[in-house]
Formats: sequence, structure tokens, C-alpha cells
Amino acid sequence: MTLTLDDVRDAAARIEGVAHRTPVLRSRTLNALVGAEVFVKCENLQRVGAFKFRGAYNAASRLTPEQLARGIAAYSSGNHAQAVALAARELGTTAVILMPEDTPRSKVEATLGYGAEVVTYDRYTGDRVAIGEALAAERGLTLIPPYEHPHVIAGQGTAALELIEEVGDLDALVVPVGGGGLIAGSATAAKGLLPGIKVIGVEPEEGDDTKRSLEAGRRVSIPVPRTIADGQAIDIPGELTFSLNRKLVDDIALVTDDQIRQAMRTAFERMKIVVEPSGATSLAALLSGRIAPVPRRIGVIVSGGNIDTQRFASLLG
Repeated sequence: MTLTLDDVRDAAARIEGVAHRTPVLRSRTLNALVGAEVFVKCENLQRVGAFKFRGAYNAASRLTPEQLARGIAAYSSGNHAQAVALAARELGTTAVILMPEDTPRSKVEATLGYGAEVVTYDRYTGDRVAIGEALAAERGLTLIPPYEHPHVIAGQGTAALELIEEVGDLDALVVPVGGGGLIAGSATAAKGLLPGIKVIGVEPEEGDDTKRSLEAGRRVSIPVPRTIADGQAIDIPGELTFSLNRKLVDDIALVTDDQIRQAMRTAFERMKIVVEPSGATSLAALLSGRIAPVPRRIGVIVSGGNIDTQRFASLLG
């Protein structure tokens, strides 16, 4: 697969006026803690509370009238589910979403609230891709996967495109990694605009499938991770995303669940934003010193903020 800066720019034009152009926050306290100038792209303030709406809408908006009339299917641990559900509603069609049984209830309720039907499965014993593809085929729906789709990847890259357009030159871009769509699109945009930029992904320690895969030069499967970063509980990188990331990603940092909790706390107390565990891993890598040496000007994508008050309070104790 090839993806270019022009593909990301095309996606940006398509989602303009539908997706939010999210703010970039700066914090003197954060700069002092990290020892660098940090620019935080707040995708927790995107529609549906995560970057996923960018890619979902970019892909769904390109479907034919016949495909839209039949409806859309997706599989997701939460944020892509909400994104496809909202994209379907915006485009006047229906959505059926396959979600893990242990998905945080707030994400299930939000998906239902956007008008989608939810079907559940056991993430530790079931193959979501096979189940999702069978569900779509049985009902005649068009499947929009969470990251294995060129238009989804291009849409996710618009977050980095906006960030660099707003703040200018960056020495590094730090991005959470789940299936790899956000970092693949972001790296495409970033290196298209700033060829010398370093792109660093961040995974939870228990979910280091992308790091292992990049080191091996091939996709490596691991047991389904058990981590508070549920949006990054992926057992193997996507085939399309890995084909891009092995060329574009410079390094992968790993963070513990405790470091993720501390990053969530810092974001809340110092920056006054609510970030879900998966969205906080990029900040966690910086705050815990997992990225060294520290680049001078760093862009950080905070990928989502979908967490209910009970879980947020429980995690931060």
C-alpha cells in the first residue's frame, strides 16, 4: 500500500466542516516536566471524543448511494464504533457495530446513542475480523474496519496535518499506537511536510505487538493484552498499517499502566483535560522519560477522552 500527503490533504478537504479542527494546547508546567516545548493536539475534544471520527467519516462519505442504502458495519473496542455510528447518522444510513463484551459501558451507550445496533463478542476467544466480516456479509452491509482501510488511515492523518499547519516545525511527533492507523496516517502527513521529523509511537508494555513487529521486520502476534488502555488491546498490527509504519515510524516507546494513570492525572490537574488511558500513552511516554534524548519541539497527539466518571475516578484512586 502507498499513501501520500495528497491523500491526507484530500481527506482533510472531505471532513472539513464535519469533523472538528481540534485545539492545540500548550502548558508551561508540561514543558518544565518534560524539558522541551510540547504541543498537545487534543483529539479528546473531537466529535465522539476521539480521532476515529476523522477516518470513519472520510471512508463512509465515499460510499455509493447503493452502499449507503444497505448500511455500514464495523468492529471496534469503542471509539471507532462511535465514529462509524455518528458517520452513518450524518450520512443518513444505519450502522451495526461488533463490540467486545467487556467494552466500557459508556462507550457502548454512546454507540447506541448515535443510533447504531450493537452486537457483542468475547475479545479473548473470538476473532473480531472473521465475526465482523461474516456479520457484514450476512446482512449485505459495507464493512469499515478501524484501521485496515486506506481512506480510514488518510482521515486519521488529518490530525497531524492540522497540528503542523498550526505550530510549524517540529522535531518529533509522539502518537499512541493500537492497530496503527493513527500513526500511519500521522507519519505520512508529518514526513510529507517535515522530512526530518522523528515519529515515535507509544504502546502499553503489555501490548507491544507493533514494537515486536518492527524489530522482527514482520507482523508478530501476541496474546490479547490485558491493560487499562483498552483501545490499544491489539494482538497484531494491521497488514496495511504495518506496511506503512515499517517505513515511516522511527521508534516505539512502551509505558506501564501506572505511567498511563499518572499522565491522565497530569493532564487533568495541570491542563484541565480528561484523557482516556489509550489517549494518554503519548503523554505518559514523555512524562516518564521513555523518550530520550528529548527533542526540542515535540508534537503530541492525545487520541481520545472517552471514559466515564466512575472509571476515571477508580483509575486515579
